[in-house]
Amino acid sequence: MSSATPAAAGLGRRAAVALVLAGLALGAGPAAQAREFRAADNQVETYPTVQALQFMSRLVAERTRDRHGVKVFASSQLGDEKDTIEQTRAGAIDINRTNVAPLAGLAAPLSVLVLPFLFRSGDHLRRVLDGPIGEELLASLEPYGLVGLAFYDSGARSIYNSVRPVRSVADMKGLRIRVQQSDMAIAMIRALGAEPVPLPYGQVTPALATHLIDGAENNWPSYVSTTHFNLARFITLTEHTMGPEVLVMSKKAWSSLDAADQAVFRQAARESSAFMHELWTVWEERARRQALDAGNSVVDDVDKAEFQAATAGLLDKTLADPALKSLVERIRQVP
Repeated sequence: MSSATPAAAGLGRRAAVALVLAGLALGAGPAAQAREFRAADNQVETYPTVQALQFMSRLVAERTRDRHGVKVFASSQLGDEKDTIEQTRAGAIDINRTNVAPLAGLAAPLSVLVLPFLFRSGDHLRRVLDGPIGEELLASLEPYGLVGLAFYDSGARSIYNSVRPVRSVADMKGLRIRVQQSDMAIAMIRALGAEPVPLPYGQVTPALATHLIDGAENNWPSYVSTTHFNLARFITLTEHTMGPEVLVMSKKAWSSLDAADQAVFRQAARESSAFMHELWTVWEERARRQALDAGNSVVDDVDKAEFQAATAGLLDKTLADPALKSLVERIRQVP
């Protein structure tokens, strides 16, 4: 996908100025040993997260005068999310873009980001992640061998299937729905009366094609870019969770950098997050339009309150932990 949207181009021009200034600032002092860092992503080459990693790679190369580079491996070339997280913790993978759900099993504070119906909107989520709470959540990964660099957009997740339109919780009964390999995701689908089927992301398309599963839940771009929309033509805009993507770096790789280069990587990651946000907005609209043009059934008047009530027990369970309850309350207080 070309990244030259007007917004992205504007960001690129601003970034170019920053590149020049950063290059001047880093010109002094001994150069660290040149190295190429490996970055993993399970999405296709044109997907916004992969494009954002490529953008980060360019920033790192320019700001370190090609001492360091980032080689991006897309389409699960280095493994599915669960595997790449463990490889990143061990230092076999240097940088990893993953959804927050599988990371929540490591760092408990991150589990609140996948709670159903916690965020009022995408803007509310971004205000939370761009502030002090976001910084704390990224820092919570360090005891587990990971350095949190930035959050990426992941949109709102909705439910789609190949059997029937879902207009109520009752319509979920008996559907076999693929979920992320996450305890929270499994519990949520079970609470809605469907059968959760944990599967790696790369196995969803063949599972739909062979009717091993009836459907899945994901955002608009994933629904379309994977061709799931051709196999599961009924989508219901439950928008039940808005868990973001997280860009992490192996603590081993991070420790190999001096302080100046660490600052370069962190800043490049954050600028790639802004770059990805611009791409994401375009992709969401294009994916939705493509599904509609294909004649897919889109239920957009679903009673979300009913779905929220069905999953309320998951929130109650989380709020039993005083630390997580305090975090949820702080998130709700963000305007």
